[in-house]
Amino acid sequence: MPTDVKATTILAVSRNGRTALGGDGQVTLGNSKVKAGAKKVRKISDGKVLAGFAGTAADALGLLERLEGHLKSESGDLRRAAVSLAREWRTDRVLRRLEAMLLTADAKSILIVSGAGDVIEPDVPVAAVGSGADSARAAALALIENTNLSAVEIVRKALNIASRICIYTNDSLTVEEL
Repeated sequence: MPTDVKATTILAVSRNGRTALGGDGQVTLGNSKVKAGAKKVRKISDGKVLAGFAGTAADALGLLERLEGHLKSESGDLRRAAVSLAREWRTDRVLRRLEAMLLTADAKSILIVSGAGDVIEPDVPVAAVGSGADSARAAALALIENTNLSAVEIVRKALNIASRICIYTNDSLTVEEL
């Protein structure tokens, strides 16, 4: 499972009891931009969980459906559902070939989930996946340390910065908040 998915930027930030997760809308096919307004961020589990994906769309959408199934079987417990999904993703021969990464959050945590079996909760309340992840994360950390902006405002500003740096990221944003 590649950890350097080159297909989008998804960013999550928690601040002052609020969590925002956002992503750009660019879809590429090889070296061509084919869509500008895709929605790669969703509220799931009756609006209690945010999820965003980077990578191949069909793979990522399938993983989102599986995450929702695990959330139902784990009574909405995001950590347990993420671990179950990562275990299934890593051990299933078909799923192992999926090229995507998930970033998910609830009121208590932000988690990065990958096909390598990773379920990572960052030390700071900021996480990102996708090709522009480093740019978005750096911008978000700087905004947290130097401003009083809300989580939503930080996600929007940081993703806009990433869109100016990463060729696979645009400024057509979807941002959801808990």
